[in-house]
Amino acid sequence: MGEPMRDGQVEMQTTFLLYGATGYTGELIARAALLRGLRPILAGRNATALQKLAEELGLTYRAFDLEKPATIDEGLAGVSVVLNCAGPFSFTARKLAEACLRVGAHYLDIAGEVPEFQLLHTYDSAAQAANVMLLPGVGFGIVPTDALALHLKTRLPTATQLSLAFHALGGVSRGTLLSTLKDLPNAGVVRQDGKLVPRHAGAERRRIDFGQGPLLTVTNPWRGDIFTAYYSTGIPGIKTYTVYPIALRIMMALSTPLKGVFRSAALQNFLKRQAQRQPPGPSAQERSQGKTVVWGEATDASGQRVVSHLVGPEAYDFTVLTALTIVERVLAGEVQPGFHTPSQVFGADLVLSIPGVKRTDQA
Repeated sequence: MGEPMRDGQVEMQTTFLLYGATGYTGELIARAALLRGLRPILAGRNATALQKLAEELGLTYRAFDLEKPATIDEGLAGVSVVLNCAGPFSFTARKLAEACLRVGAHYLDIAGEVPEFQLLHTYDSAAQAANVMLLPGVGFGIVPTDALALHLKTRLPTATQLSLAFHALGGVSRGTLLSTLKDLPNAGVVRQDGKLVPRHAGAERRRIDFGQGPLLTVTNPWRGDIFTAYYSTGIPGIKTYTVYPIALRIMMALSTPLKGVFRSAALQNFLKRQAQRQPPGPSAQERSQGKTVVWGEATDASGQRVVSHLVGPEAYDFTVLTALTIVERVLAGEVQPGFHTPSQVFGADLVLSIPGVKRTDQA
């Protein structure tokens, strides 16, 4: 395992393939994997970038795009677990998940928005029949909030409303910024009575105390928790909030009345150019100085209320740690065929195994 592949050679079924390995988050995961004794097969579309990284790290690589099913199947030959870090997940998740069903590999990704989870959920029956686990959202975007949601449900089994929020300090990657700007004119969702109901970003404001006094948050209707937390907890009402910079809050407020302008190619191209001028992601120093705080509240029809917090590492470092922890556990055989959320498979306390994570409960 980990030696250069020759024609006709297939790697052992105890390895995993990291697709999108040369992207910002993918490369962080590749480097951290080596430190944990893992030797992923690096994969993606850019053969030159893959070869350079693979030679530096002493790993094998496979360059293939996602246009033809036969090409993808060949790229996944001999692999038992695929970790997809390549966006946009609205495109890559379908292609790679379908290939995983065909070749019998378990599928993981670091997606964090509702549509990708809706899509993969439609493959639940097929995945069960193929004895394959579909487990999207193994990064910061879902793992800590999903775990906190289940913890709150345990604290208040009669809960009917769940609110989740996060505050991330440490910067964002270029890919995340591009995705957010692209979504501005599009409605997201909240969950009411178990159903997904359209809602625009920033439609509601709420001051939330993350531990050092209240901060202004706004509804973030794109977050995958609105989909996943329902399956993890059964709570019928779910809203998600985020602390955003004031400039982005203003753009959210304008995106509804000026929807046509925000959807115009001219403005989208301008915003894309501005985003692409930014660094690929936070520097190592910025990540080391960053942190994340996740807040959750559950209430029930009688007025009972419980609140919990999670404090953890910077968001991208958090993603690296949760993704690799889950990869290790899946490789060790902790698998449930079908579509699942992280807490459905690993419980509410998985996140407490991540270095630097602390959970506190309010009475």
